[in-house]
Amino acid sequence: MKKLFTGLAFMGVLFLNAQEKKQSTSPISYGVKGGFNASNLSRTDMDRYNYGSQYEEQNNDDRLKPGFHAGVFVNIPVAQKFSIQPELLFSQLGSKAEERYRYASGGSIYKRNVDFTTNLNYLTLPIMVQYNILPQLYVEAGPEFGLLIGGKLKGDMSVEERSGSQINTYRDSFSNKLVMDFYNRFNFGLGVGAGYYFTPKFGVTARFTAGITNVMKNTDSDYKVRNNALQVGVAYKFK
Repeated sequence: MKKLFTGLAFMGVLFLNAQEKKQSTSPISYGVKGGFNASNLSRTDMDRYNYGSQYEEQNNDDRLKPGFHAGVFVNIPVAQKFSIQPELLFSQLGSKAEERYRYASGGSIYKRNVDFTTNLNYLTLPIMVQYNILPQLYVEAGPEFGLLIGGKLKGDMSVEERSGSQINTYRDSFSNKLVMDFYNRFNFGLGVGAGYYFTPKFGVTARFTAGITNVMKNTDSDYKVRNNALQVGVAYKFK
């Protein structure tokens, strides 16, 4: 998969260089785009257990994290009002989150609070089918394929252990590169969006992409983590 994205990027650069050197009457257009991402990670509900004298609870609260996207696209008309637009983008996804874990057994209580940011860097290949409502206004939908290329986890953690009248506390900050073995490299989602071109070359774009595949590698099929992102940006066509 990584070789596929590398090849697509190389072909995209060759294509843009070739097109800049000559004029063409082809209806195919190409360009660059970029802008703002507001992303988060949706998770299935965490578990709560209550076994008489034992109690365990874990909750996550994910919030939007800012990022950006940038890359190239090719727009290929296939009918009077329909076109297909493949894109190759670098996209920052992830979320800001609060994790709260509680465990109680007998007279002992363990609490762990973590406030952290998950930064996930992807190479994405959206393939959008676009319908022109007006010559300058379109709506779109289609799949998005992603390859995780790295990222970082950073945040603050506090731990409290209480046993009878004794209380121990611990606080720490962390900033670590993503351990790739814990994450699925491939990501798949579905996107819907719209765009408006103020001139034949310059326009604004908006798209929401909902993740389908699980971001994490785990053996528990009931626990899922999925990417979701709202992208707002600008696009410029060279032709």
